[in-house]
Amino acid sequence: MKKAYAYVIITALLFGTMEVSCKIGGSDLDPFQLTFLRFFIGGLVLLPFAEIQIRQRQIRLTGRDLAALAGVGFLGVTVSMSMFQFSIMMCNASTVSVLICINPFFTMIFAHFLTSEKLNRYKFLILMVALSGIIFMVRPWDIQEGNSAFGMGLMIASAFVFGLYTVAGKVSQEKMGLMAQTSISFIFGSILLLIFMLVIGRPVVSGIADNVPIILYTGIMVTGLGYYCYFKAIELAGASTGSFAFFLKPAIAPVIAVIVLHETILWNTVTGIVLVLIASLLNILYQRKVADQKKSEEHRLEANT
Repeated sequence: MKKAYAYVIITALLFGTMEVSCKIGGSDLDPFQLTFLRFFIGGLVLLPFAEIQIRQRQIRLTGRDLAALAGVGFLGVTVSMSMFQFSIMMCNASTVSVLICINPFFTMIFAHFLTSEKLNRYKFLILMVALSGIIFMVRPWDIQEGNSAFGMGLMIASAFVFGLYTVAGKVSQEKMGLMAQTSISFIFGSILLLIFMLVIGRPVVSGIADNVPIILYTGIMVTGLGYYCYFKAIELAGASTGSFAFFLKPAIAPVIAVIVLHETILWNTVTGIVLVLIASLLNILYQRKVADQKKSEEHRLEANT
């Protein structure tokens, strides 16, 4: 269990630097370009572990599987993470770092309509607390300097699409495993984004030579190693424990933004962070309760057979 929590802490620290490193890299690189590079590199970092997972499950990917993964990658990388990168350039990193953490709450909504996981009163309470956090972070009555209404709207849209990506990937995830599904969908999503960039004439290689350190950091450390540690935490202690990384991230990322980018944290930001943290904690506790009930039911059924 100690090893699992070590992975959680490493994940939170790496993901906590995501918005700051992407904002630094985005100052010299095109947003589409940086998104393509970091997810293609991250997908390649995860690929050897994905291959091991596929072999262990003794599955063979069909054309239909690959098409599904391409669709999932399109949602997660081509659409959601492109919007994420653009929003970083239009807003304070501290604001974006908290708003991206609301994607699990959008996942709840999509799951209600697309799966058997329906909303209940407890989930509705979680959504209301998260919504309150969003309102305080956005502060529509007086938008904080460094933020823009369009940028924050784009960030919320990014979290919305990422929630859909999470639900859409559940089928392939159950078949091949989380590591394999994520690695392959990242690579496919990056390739689709590359094709889009070539069609609309966005830069692909321009500026890479001058920004190698930040590209490697966002690709290898944040996207590759960050997700690897997250998946290892889930593997060792379950999804609810792994989710603690996203509970810690909203607390870590704004501090890094203040130190590195000299951003200012106002009262509304603190209030929004606290509310999102509360919603995240309630969600984690609820998921853990559901998992425990499922295990108890499985043990009961085994005992009766």
